[in-house]
Amino acid sequence: MEPDDEGTKAAGEQTRSGQRGAARGRTATRLTDPRALRAYAHPVRMALVGLLRAEGPLTATRAAELLGESSGTCSFHLRQLAKYGLVEEAGGGTGREKPWRATTTSTERDATPDTPEAAAAASLLSTVIAERYFEQLMRWLEARPDQPPEWQQADWLGDRILWVTPGELDELGRKVLDVVGTYVERQVKPELRPPDARQVTYLHLAFPNDFRSGRH
Repeated sequence: MEPDDEGTKAAGEQTRSGQRGAARGRTATRLTDPRALRAYAHPVRMALVGLLRAEGPLTATRAAELLGESSGTCSFHLRQLAKYGLVEEAGGGTGREKPWRATTTSTERDATPDTPEAAAAASLLSTVIAERYFEQLMRWLEARPDQPPEWQQADWLGDRILWVTPGELDELGRKVLDVVGTYVERQVKPELRPPDARQVTYLHLAFPNDFRSGRH
């Protein structure tokens, strides 16, 4: 799977276990327990993790304001995320005014779970992530006509049909991640961001698309 940075105020994708050439500034929480995978596969929880990764420490009250949720809901989900090491208390404050922070900049899980329970949990998480990607894309397409021309020109929406082996697809993905990784340090070091930089979601999607043809 690809990096799940949750760099938008919603939520970043996964990273393949054992990925080489990790980007500077990138850290990861590895989810192996099926209970942790299922716990993370929740839209509000993914949104909270993404928000904390993008904005830094926030209270449940402030996170609720940014996500359009109640402070009670956010407080509950933050505590659940803390059980699995995805967030932690940042120190100071009490109750819903207690700040929380993300423990890492991304998450990881095994590409091929070794038990049926883990496989089912991983499939659920992948489904939720894909749905969130689509929601983010649709929000951009709705807002795009009112965005500055330079950003409309800079965005990407398209695909390529390739004939590759598993090894070639894996290598291609790693090469793309190496390039994207040169910008990751800006996530944790705001001082590195150019004045006109914006938060951007860069999706990584590549998968066999011939399984319905009867060939595989």
